[in-house]
Amino acid sequence: MNSFYLKFEKIFSLVFAPKVQKIIEKIILLLAALGFLIHLGLIFLKTQGVVIFSDLYPELFNDPISAIYTPFSLILIYEIYLLLFYLPRSFTSCVSKQFEIISLIVIRKIFKDIPQMDLSGNWISSSHNFELIVDLLGFLILFLLIYLFNRSKQKLQKAPTNDPRLLKFIVSKKTVSVMLFCVLGVMLLSTLGQWFIDVLSQKSVLNLDSLFFNQFFTLLILADVVILLISFRYTEEYSKLIRNTGFIIATILIRLSFSAESYLAMVLILTGVSFAYLILQIFNAMEDNKINSAL
Repeated sequence: MNSFYLKFEKIFSLVFAPKVQKIIEKIILLLAALGFLIHLGLIFLKTQGVVIFSDLYPELFNDPISAIYTPFSLILIYEIYLLLFYLPRSFTSCVSKQFEIISLIVIRKIFKDIPQMDLSGNWISSSHNFELIVDLLGFLILFLLIYLFNRSKQKLQKAPTNDPRLLKFIVSKKTVSVMLFCVLGVMLLSTLGQWFIDVLSQKSVLNLDSLFFNQFFTLLILADVVILLISFRYTEEYSKLIRNTGFIIATILIRLSFSAESYLAMVLILTGVSFAYLILQIFNAMEDNKINSAL
C-alpha cells in the first residue's frame, strides 16, 4: 500500500484512538459544565445589575434557560469529532451522524428561543411563537426520521473486512478524515477568533446558530464528493453510487437550511433527512431483490 496513505492511517489511529476519545470526551464534558455555570453566572449578574452587557446578543442573557446554549455548543464540537471518526466506516454511518448533529443544532436553537416567547393575550399571532412551534414539531419529526433511518441502516449487509479493495477504500477515507480534521480545527479556531473580535468591536453575527456550522457543512459536502469520486475506483454498483449521491444531496439541503429564514430552515432540514431515508429504503429494496434473484 502507498506509504502516503499509511502515514495518514497512523495519524488517524493516533487522533481517534479509544484513549484519546475518552480524554476528549471528559474535557468536553468538563468545559460544557463549566461553560454552563459561567453563562448562568453572567445571567445572574446581569439581572442583579452588577454587570451590564452590550445588546449584541440579548437573547442569550435574559433568561437562565438560555445558559443551556453554551454546553450544547461544546457538545456539538465533540459530535463533529465523532463524525470524522465514523467517516471511514461507511457513507451511511457518516450521514446518520450528520443528522444527529443537525438535530442537536435544532434543539440548541429551541433552548435559545423558548425564553423569548410572547406570552401576551394574542400570542398565536407572534411570528416568533409560530417559528418556535414549527421548530418543536419539526424536531419531533426529525427525531422520528433519524430513528427510521438508523433502523433501515441496520438492514445493510456488511462487506467482508478482508476484502483488499475495501481495505484500500477505508484507508483512502481515513486520509480524507485526517485532512478534514486539520482543516476543521483551523476553521474552528479562526471562527472563534473572528467572533471574539466582532464582540469586542460591538459587531453582531446575523445568525449566531449558523456560526461555524455553515462552513462545516460546506466542507463536509466537498469531502463527501471526494469520497464519492474515490469510490468509483472500488465499486461500479449503480445502487451504491446512487445511494451515496442521494446522501450528498441530503447534506446540501441541510447546508442550505443555514441560509434560510424562519420555518423554511426546518422545511429544508426535514426534506433532506426524508430524502436520505427514502434513498436508503429504495437501496435496501434493490439489495433484497438481488438476494432473492440469486436464490
